[in-house]
Amino acid sequence: MTTEQEQLTQIRNDIDSIDAQIQELIGQRALCAQKVADIKTKGGQVEVVFYRPEREAQVLRTVKARNTSLLPDEEMAKLFREIMSACLALEQPISVAYLGPEGSYTHASVIKQFGSSAHPVAVSTIEDVFDVVERGGANYGIVPVENSSEGIVKSTQNALLKTKLKISGEVTLAIHHCLLSKLEKVEGIKKLVAHTQALGQCEQWIKNNLPWVEVEAVASNALAAKMAQTDSTIAAIASEQAAQLYELTILESNIEDQVDNTTKFWVLGKEDVPPSGEDKTAMIVSMKNRSGALLDILACFSHRGINMTRIISRPSVDKTWDYLFFIDVLGHQEDENLNQALKEVASKAEFFKLLGSFPISPL
Repeated sequence: MTTEQEQLTQIRNDIDSIDAQIQELIGQRALCAQKVADIKTKGGQVEVVFYRPEREAQVLRTVKARNTSLLPDEEMAKLFREIMSACLALEQPISVAYLGPEGSYTHASVIKQFGSSAHPVAVSTIEDVFDVVERGGANYGIVPVENSSEGIVKSTQNALLKTKLKISGEVTLAIHHCLLSKLEKVEGIKKLVAHTQALGQCEQWIKNNLPWVEVEAVASNALAAKMAQTDSTIAAIASEQAAQLYELTILESNIEDQVDNTTKFWVLGKEDVPPSGEDKTAMIVSMKNRSGALLDILACFSHRGINMTRIISRPSVDKTWDYLFFIDVLGHQEDENLNQALKEVASKAEFFKLLGSFPISPL
């Protein structure tokens, strides 16, 4: 055996030994998770909350803070995300409703937030995500809120106005669109299908590269991929994962007009989320149509040094030329400073709805 072979053999033996230690420790962590479940249920079938988004955010932040390995912080956190997902499944399998079918970007956000051991529940519309969670058909839901190039998702905004659900988490996902088809060349494509948001995000690319095709908006990009699977004259805009799932050829990759194309998703649940230490709070506000009304609302935050991270306006459905404002600020509703600000906003607003406080995502 050469010196090089001896060195490789020793390293591989070291890896095997380390793997055994990692496996043993993961087993111990799983046992702790089971003990947590036993304590919470006290040996019975009492309905309790097992998923703690604030606790998971704290753990993942700590993982990144103490990471000194060759692995990037994000990759180390992803590994722990999967360990936590598998251990949580021992306590309670978590079901998550999302805009399907399988292979959609919302499906990818489910995996990023909850890990591979969660049980995704595909539904047909964003409204159905809210409905399924409200009726108890899933523990949580994930919906798209806003895209960096195309702006807000109106159907999500509409549903947030009506729902009793709370926002319990936030997920950001880099969106890279692919042109998918059963064909090997673009010349045979007659129709292009995708979700409205995806068509908008790729608008210039479509004009430059597929000027002859008929363009049709459908409920989701994953549905578009399914349509392309059954008709070779149809191409879809969807993810690389969708290409694998539906056995389609990737004719072009990264066709989005903006290279930093990103979509924000919100997690929906029934419970208020305790503070994690790094949180956001979201709300909907409207005020009387008078001079300085919006300034009065925003002053409730600025006078207390509270940072507003987002404000979006949209027309009210109740009164012409009245507007609703979707506002996100840093902090948790239980923080004394923010709590006082929210009370003042509620007293000044004509309409006020607190959507929830949730951890800033560590991933």
